[in-house]
Amino acid sequence: MSTETTRIHNIGYRNYDGPRLGRAYARRSLYSQSLRGAYGLGRSAKSKVLPMILFAVMCVPAAIVVAVAVAMKAKELPLDYTRYAIFTQAVIGLFLAAQAPQSVSRDLRFKTVPLYFSRPIERADYVLAKYGAMASALFVLTGVPLLILYVGSLLAKMDFVDQTKGFAQGLASVALLSLLFGGLGLVLAALTPRRGFGVAAVIATFTISYGAVLTTQAIADVTGSTGAVEWIGLFSPVTLIDGVQTAFLGASTSFPSGNGPGYGTGAVYLLVVLSLIAGSYAALMRRYRKVGL
Repeated sequence: MSTETTRIHNIGYRNYDGPRLGRAYARRSLYSQSLRGAYGLGRSAKSKVLPMILFAVMCVPAAIVVAVAVAMKAKELPLDYTRYAIFTQAVIGLFLAAQAPQSVSRDLRFKTVPLYFSRPIERADYVLAKYGAMASALFVLTGVPLLILYVGSLLAKMDFVDQTKGFAQGLASVALLSLLFGGLGLVLAALTPRRGFGVAAVIATFTISYGAVLTTQAIADVTGSTGAVEWIGLFSPVTLIDGVQTAFLGASTSFPSGNGPGYGTGAVYLLVVLSLIAGSYAALMRRYRKVGL
């Protein structure tokens, strides 16, 4: 009868003695990973298809506008920088509906968020990284077409000062839009771990509110209640941005009969936008506290 002997093997494990990178590094890594994920980078080829198509759809009209302006030797662009995001708001809404749920819903569904908190990262870090990544992804989506318009206008030898001013106003507008849309989209997506429900919630909220506001504004304008037109615009994210840039960035408005808000009403629009951005952050913090993360 053979007797088994016990052997202890030294396989070389040793304590980690490298640098401790801490919360800031973990937050930056989560932000970078989330931003890349919004465009399918670092994920499967199938995940890249929709965001890249939507990115191309956003850029193609800008390239066409530039080509037409150059061919006709125009002195100014046929589409203002501040109007481009309003003109393409449906594409922005689709991008948000597709990418906001993939940013947060999967973590909730598969309960992977506690793995993040096993590292030196807190709830505020997670929310800031996700919010910042979504807003940055939207800013890239809306800002690159403006850059195409700007470069094209300079190649067409349009007035440098006017084009630079318009470009700066457009960037300010889409930066505010990115923060507002990104926050609202993440809040809606984080309400459910089911990605499909999150997509439907984002599309329904943005599409229905915009359609309802435009219809109500048109009715108010036709019936002579023109004073109500600018106040009705407070009830849709798209018209909120439209109102802010009309009041403070010298943009033309899509409101009926050109009844955009002035400085007084514009201040209310800006206050509502900033409140929604802060409220979105607070709602995300509350959501992750509620689920025990």
